Amino acid sequence: MEQTAAIDVFAALSQPTRLDAFRLLMTHEPEGLPAGEIARRLDIPQNTMSTHLAILSRAGLIESQRHSRSIVYRAVVDRVRELASFLVQDCCGGRPELCEPLIAEFTPCCAPKETSHV
Repeated sequence: MEQTAAIDVFAALSQPTRLDAFRLLMTHEPEGLPAGEIARRLDIPQNTMSTHLAILSRAGLIESQRHSRSIVYRAVVDRVRELASFLVQDCCGGRPELCEPLIAEFTPCCAPKETSHV
């Protein structure tokens, strides 16, 4: 990720409603949510929510797909990975042990779920 793209992502997330919308969509991966449902859950008028979703989309953080009469939005998880990689690209000055606590922060939420065998 280039610095300009990272700045665009940060600018898109620097507004509370957009940050809330993005975090909501992250919790609904991979199925996503219809635009109206996002607006309803965040208690935001639909026309206002549409503007916020457009900004998030231009920053590459979300994508949309039409399903019948609804537009379903999904978070672009690869964009989050790109941003995290950009932020820690030069981390630790060649001493990876300094980054271990940071990596450990991601492990509990992202570890694969174990399946039970019957």
